[in-house]
Amino acid sequence: MLPREEDFVRAQVRESLVEQGVDIRAGRRAVAVRRLGDHVTVTLDDGSSLTAEEVLVAAGRAPQTADLGLETVGARTDGFVKVDERMRAPAVDWLYVVGDLNGRALFTHMAKYQAAIATGDILGQDMSVEHLADGAGSPRVIFTEPQVAAVGHTTASATVAGLRVRVIDVPTDGNAGGAFSGGVRGTSRFLIDEDRDVLVGVTITGTAVADFLQAATIAIVGEVPIRRLRHAVPAFPTRSEIWFSLFDALRV
Repeated sequence: MLPREEDFVRAQVRESLVEQGVDIRAGRRAVAVRRLGDHVTVTLDDGSSLTAEEVLVAAGRAPQTADLGLETVGARTDGFVKVDERMRAPAVDWLYVVGDLNGRALFTHMAKYQAAIATGDILGQDMSVEHLADGAGSPRVIFTEPQVAAVGHTTASATVAGLRVRVIDVPTDGNAGGAFSGGVRGTSRFLIDEDRDVLVGVTITGTAVADFLQAATIAIVGEVPIRRLRHAVPAFPTRSEIWFSLFDALRV
């Protein structure tokens, strides 16, 4: 489950789903599907079977590049169309590709962002800069219970990127504002690049945490030094005081 997110995310979402009555069969493959009357039976690779009214297949997304004629203008594609920082296909400098089709970040909000970059470039307004805002660094929300809000690196991706990070975990509702939120508890993980003293990843689980994400996104994309970020004071009593928990853990 959720293999690209932090380990605690998988554990908390799985626990919640099981409590809600979901039967999770991780690591299994469907080898046969048969409709018998009003029900569908799915046979798994371990010989077990499941019966339900309907089957929902959610096996990822494929780029719809077929029959667009991209090859006629010299645009090479392996499914996705590779683009540069201005959203242009390198082999065809007049061709701009935004959204899911370029494979950089498959989110509606990132498609809007990429469209702004492409439009700016067409109008002679260069928006491209080096940042962690696109691709793997883009903000993302999983609307489960608990919600999962994340931006930037996970612990695993930071390691792959060769970053030396310090990991700080604090309870999402471990403050006065949390007493009013109700719902499920969660965890807030902060990854600090110890060489540059900036945040490079934040993952938050809990009730209605999606709106927490913008503050973390600004801190990461803006590369705000931790010692300066310390002076961005969250209001009392709000759940945003998770930032105080981070500063307390760092002793800054």
